[in-house]
Amino acid sequence: MAFTFAAFSYICALIIDAFLIFFAIFHIISFDELKTDYKNPIDQCNSLNPLVLPEYAMHLLFNVMFLFGGEWFSLCLNLPLIAYHIHRYRTRPVMSVPGLYDPTSIMSHDVLNSCQREGWIKLAFYLLSFFYYLYGMIVSLIAS
Repeated sequence: MAFTFAAFSYICALIIDAFLIFFAIFHIISFDELKTDYKNPIDQCNSLNPLVLPEYAMHLLFNVMFLFGGEWFSLCLNLPLIAYHIHRYRTRPVMSVPGLYDPTSIMSHDVLNSCQREGWIKLAFYLLSFFYYLYGMIVSLIAS
């Protein structure tokens, strides 16, 4: 049984996707704490903003590996989320630090609900992706 770059890509994607699942769970819990007034908006933004770029970089990393490994279907499944991440970061509020969340506007009901919905959708996507990457890893190891 040979170990191919595609199998390595799926193994890395599984590990990274586990971290992304934890990021999404942290995102959901943080916005729930903000919604119930357990945290103030400044602390909320200070804890979430440093995680935005690492999340985007990790997601992009294993998709670049899929590109080089020739895993086109896996790459195409992730392209909408990559495009959303790029759009979301380009249209973020003007801030002095990198990130998406502005403490002055995060307490708006619409912004709070959309951020919480985004967290749930990302969690569902990352969970489904995790099982697909597990399947893809097994298939690529058996096929080689």
